[in-house]
Amino acid sequence: MQVNETLNDGLKRGYAITVTAAELEAKVNEKLAEAQPTVEMKGFRKGKVPMALLKKQFGQRVMGEAMQESIDGAMSEHFEKSGDRPAMQPEVKMTNEDWKEGDDVQVEMSYEALPEIPEIDMGKIKLEKLVAKADDAAIDEALANLAETAQDFKARKKGAKAKDGDQIVMNFVGKVDGEAFEGGSAEDYPLVLGSNSFIPGFEEQLVGVKAEEEKAVTVNFPDDYQAENLAGKEAVFDCTIKEVKEPVAAEINDELATKFGAEDLAALKTQIAERLEAEYAGAARAVMKRGLLDALDKMVSFDLPPSLVDAEAGQIAHQLWHEENPEVQGHDHPEIETTDEHKTLAERRVRLGLLLAEVGQKAEIEVSDAEMTQAIMNQARQYPGQERQFFEFVQKNQQMQQQMRAPIFEDKVIDHIVEKAKVTEKEITKDKLQKAVEALEDDA
Repeated sequence: MQVNETLNDGLKRGYAITVTAAELEAKVNEKLAEAQPTVEMKGFRKGKVPMALLKKQFGQRVMGEAMQESIDGAMSEHFEKSGDRPAMQPEVKMTNEDWKEGDDVQVEMSYEALPEIPEIDMGKIKLEKLVAKADDAAIDEALANLAETAQDFKARKKGAKAKDGDQIVMNFVGKVDGEAFEGGSAEDYPLVLGSNSFIPGFEEQLVGVKAEEEKAVTVNFPDDYQAENLAGKEAVFDCTIKEVKEPVAAEINDELATKFGAEDLAALKTQIAERLEAEYAGAARAVMKRGLLDALDKMVSFDLPPSLVDAEAGQIAHQLWHEENPEVQGHDHPEIETTDEHKTLAERRVRLGLLLAEVGQKAEIEVSDAEMTQAIMNQARQYPGQERQFFEFVQKNQQMQQQMRAPIFEDKVIDHIVEKAKVTEKEITKDKLQKAVEALEDDA
């Protein structure tokens, strides 16, 4: 078997591989000899079929297998000897298309090699870790938001008109063509105006009603309404307003705390402080991660495989196009062209991706089965009632597993570098942390 280099330009590589006819024949004979003891054929005892007859019967099929195995073996041997790592699947094609049995097999292999990644001195990296504490104002704001979610309603003054957000208590009877329909009536029904819990147009007509007032509300059921006998039809609801109530935030006290699972108000404040500081820590980590990636991007420079850059630029352009055209769900749209801006961002991502992969490999960082299981379970919660199906889908889908493993691996590599870098803490306010996070989004 011969392997001759035909191209060596930057990261581009090309090789001509020749598998001789003698090598192929030897491989075929070897495979037939392995199979001979198990072959049964009429007129012969098991394992006693002559080799010439086996070759006549199975030679063509075995030849194809031998050819593929020989080419795969030549490629594996080449990568082991050269140390090259292809950036993407090598392109392989047979050049003597008029090949016939007895001829050598001529194959061309081309690929882009992954570059040599330079070593980085992680101890020279300087990072700033922002630290924000949950102060009394932030805790009080969170408490007020909780109290609002636990709001109650109290009666408005007599004669007061209902406003959006108010709760009205009413009796109503719905009729289509003058006849009451099933499920269209209720007594003492509490409805919050603006909640959109009734069909479109209903609640808006009740803004401005007063207690003890009677109001006829005319609406049209949507054409796709679930009850077919009502779909698309006009209905009149005769409503009798019994009370008009305004929203009142719950009092911030021990009783409110128990509603949210805390023993008392002090315990609830402690829980809120812990939750807020966990959120701040997550935001601060995102800011520090960006700082680390920026530092790494300036520290290293190496050739990038054009195929990886082009693929990443295309993916970026495609994602941004869909963000700008959210109404298009599928991929039935015009071809999306990549710009210099897309390519510049792609080059950064590919460079950092290769660098982090190299650091992770040298540090023997791996994603454990337990970490993968936890990630799958976290994502499965987004599909209530279908968690098991999602779990099974991911287990059978290697590409999906890789998509979920990649960010876990990246975070572990980031943590590894941060441990070795020089990190200084800087205490800041929540507002300044928020501005730092917003700056990340502006630069994205």
